Amino acid sequence: MSHGNVILRFDQVSFYYESLKPLLDEASFSVRENAKITIMGQNGAGKSTIFKLILGAAGGGGHIAQDMTLKPTSGKISILKGASIGIALQVMPKRFFESTVLEYFESAFPEKNYSIERAIKEVLEVVHLTTPLEKKIKDFSGGQLARLLLAYALIQEPDILLLDEPTNNLDADGIDHLTGFLMGYQKTVIVISHDANFLNCFTDGVLNLDVYTKKVEQYVGDYFDVIDQIASRIDREQRKNAQLLKNIQDRKDKVNFFSNKGGKMRRLASKLRDEVSEDEENMVDVKKDDKTIRPFMIPAQSWSEAMVEISSVGVISHHERIAKPVDLKLFRRNRLQIIGPNGIGKSTLLKELALGESEDAVISKGVRVGYYQQDFSGLDFSQTVYESLEEVMEAPQHEEIYASGAHFLLSSELMKNKVGSLSEGQKGLLCYARFVVQKPGLLILDEPTNHINFRHLPIIAKAIADYEGAIILVSHMQEFVDQVGIRDTLDLSELS
Repeated sequence: MSHGNVILRFDQVSFYYESLKPLLDEASFSVRENAKITIMGQNGAGKSTIFKLILGAAGGGGHIAQDMTLKPTSGKISILKGASIGIALQVMPKRFFESTVLEYFESAFPEKNYSIERAIKEVLEVVHLTTPLEKKIKDFSGGQLARLLLAYALIQEPDILLLDEPTNNLDADGIDHLTGFLMGYQKTVIVISHDANFLNCFTDGVLNLDVYTKKVEQYVGDYFDVIDQIASRIDREQRKNAQLLKNIQDRKDKVNFFSNKGGKMRRLASKLRDEVSEDEENMVDVKKDDKTIRPFMIPAQSWSEAMVEISSVGVISHHERIAKPVDLKLFRRNRLQIIGPNGIGKSTLLKELALGESEDAVISKGVRVGYYQQDFSGLDFSQTVYESLEEVMEAPQHEEIYASGAHFLLSSELMKNKVGSLSEGQKGLLCYARFVVQKPGLLILDEPTNHINFRHLPIIAKAIADYEGAIILVSHMQEFVDQVGIRDTLDLSELS
């Protein structure tokens, strides 16, 4: 696809959440019409902040106007005159939970749209979702909410489509459907995602946020090609510096030898000192690769009896929930994956079990439960990160809390911040840090790869695979499921 005029430009843009701590430092890049661009970078590097700055430059709109826009501290953001912007957020704003589908989509337009019902039907077909317009947002599953968030952006037919983790909670069919749509979308798309395979299908350029320099580096090529370019650059810079260091040391040794001689030898030593200074000036700052969490272990609570007993589960069919009998008991080292299409009741089953809301799905009294919720609603956003870790420990130890946080890239500085201020990826890592200090007997994992940088996933999978407690898992990432080693499944769509 040919690219047209520059539709978006950042010119020396800096942004500070706090006066002395920049998130972006004089970042410059441009995006052309019809381009398909990925924003990549470490959790907390500022990817979602760039979206908020774009929305701020465009004047906001729809449900993003109040709390999803930012202005740069310095620099200029330019958007092609007349270009419209739509965004698919990671998480449904809670203020829409009581809204109907119709009311939700109506909020996307500043004025009454008399053909809104037909437009909703068309856009829901695009995202592969069927639903009554009077259904309330709170009654949708995580996967269905992901489709609604995407449809909300698409119904506006924006010239610049911003997608923030669009594959979270989507099953394989949903991801395939989205990929096909984006490949054919005749306008600009900018995506934040940690799903490397998804990104590589349609990306033709990458904006890489360097968490160390606070700069934005622009690359041309598909996602995997850019990963290789970055790795090659780091290797070149390391080899160049290694050669310069060898030359510097060799010349310093000669200077030490010749400087004690007379006449021409001293002049040669002076010349060598100049060459040493030149080589030192030619040393380059090697680009640092994104940090990856170190291997870790989740200690398991000792337990000899059944941890979980399930006699019935609710299955949603034709918008109604029907109880289906099952006979399940989970003991230590048992691993169970719950499968079925989006909207059938997987997340509801996990939530009722974890929160003790069902008489037919019960956790034995005394079992400690580590619960990864796909929307992080189980975290108290008003707590500090330190307090969030402290509350799940039987005997809190100051040093252990800070060490656990640091292990998951939650610095001592971040430990003082509110959980709500963390990026979605950092909230995910906080959940795993909580598991480590909690020492649960049962892990309930609802899409545990959501928001997590793909670099961390093999390490997390290894920790879960080695975990000695019981596991109940919902995940659409089959590669992760295979790495974890879960073989037992409960298919809700096959219950009679």
